[in-house]
Amino acid sequence: MTNADQATTVRTGALALLLCASLSGCGMVGTQAHAGPGTPGDGRSFSLAAGGEVQVQSELVAQARKDGKSAGSAKGAVRGISFDAMMNSIKPVISKADLAICHIEPVLGKPGGPFKGHPDFVAPPQIATTLKRIGYDSCSTAASHALDHGPGGIRSTLGALDAAGLEHTGSARSPKEAAQPLILDVKGVKVAHLAFTNTFTGRAKLPADKPWLVNQTSFGRIAAAEKAARAAGAEVVVLSMNWGTEFEPDPNAAQRRLARKIAEKTGIDLVIGHHAHVVQPMEKIGDTWIAYGLGNQLSRHDAPTGLSEEGAIGWFDFTEQGGSWTVRARYAPTLVEIPADAEQSDTDSGSLPQPAAPGTVRDVRVVNVADALATGTGLTAEQRARYRLAAERTAGTLLNRGGGDEGLRPLEVVPD
Repeated sequence: MTNADQATTVRTGALALLLCASLSGCGMVGTQAHAGPGTPGDGRSFSLAAGGEVQVQSELVAQARKDGKSAGSAKGAVRGISFDAMMNSIKPVISKADLAICHIEPVLGKPGGPFKGHPDFVAPPQIATTLKRIGYDSCSTAASHALDHGPGGIRSTLGALDAAGLEHTGSARSPKEAAQPLILDVKGVKVAHLAFTNTFTGRAKLPADKPWLVNQTSFGRIAAAEKAARAAGAEVVVLSMNWGTEFEPDPNAAQRRLARKIAEKTGIDLVIGHHAHVVQPMEKIGDTWIAYGLGNQLSRHDAPTGLSEEGAIGWFDFTEQGGSWTVRARYAPTLVEIPADAEQSDTDSGSLPQPAAPGTVRDVRVVNVADALATGTGLTAEQRARYRLAAERTAGTLLNRGGGDEGLRPLEVVPD
């Protein structure tokens, strides 16, 4: 499946501009997303895939350089850097959706660097090219690290996404850009994508004279952004939220209160959560699905916990019935597989490198867990056990707020 080649422009009226004037990061209006087959139903339909958080630490930059030199990745590498091999396993899922949404956490810099890791990230823009190649259409940029390098970092990040052909929402380079809701044409359905963040890292904060740089969370701003999107023609509104407590699988009280308020007092159709770096539950409140946290899709923390390498792709089938939209929720577990830190040679003694044991993980790779277990070729017993643990733990977390009773199921059955 391929993305449509042409973007369709939808003009916003004066009302939409007025309602959105104080908000940021709404992005370009009326772009065309995937144009693939939809979900059977009484009316129009489309599918939406949402991935976990994309963060790029120094270890992942090193892996991208290594992959950029390999025969398989060299063709697509820019300045010897490629993230394709790291993320290719999830392409069959992401590219199958009619609309695919990602979340970019770091500032994106220049193709040749310099790059920085924690705490003030600057990541290679080549990650945006890979996200586009595997099928993503739009990225939320209202992130904890969005202001790591001030307005210049915002300009650099959005410029990199533009160059890759990815739409974006949640941050902006100007008040005019901030005032434009991002509305995507998905199989003839106008879908708005909004994004907000609860927090910024370290000393970063919104400049008093540039409050439009990044959408900062408040219920009033979220409600106004939805109204602006509806006034601009949106038929479905999807909200990305950067919220919650880091490394905590349970949504905190503030998340739960805001989720209920959004579900009960706005017309937002779906909420997609990030920031916790671990999977959090999905819950249906009224007719609105809340994915509190999809974990990490690509990240390499200094001290991996197991939970922080697990993620979920949320899959949502929208079907129009009687003038309203019903949503069916599913998920696909993912895992960031990380090589052991131990060196394969004793550098102090000067001995030659020792061959790795069969099945040893040599490279950072995002694993499509269900697919990897279904094919199973070359997996060690340890890998099988780790993949099953990821699938079982992800399912248990996603379902622990009653999602199963509302029909939440895996996208593909995970083999025993």
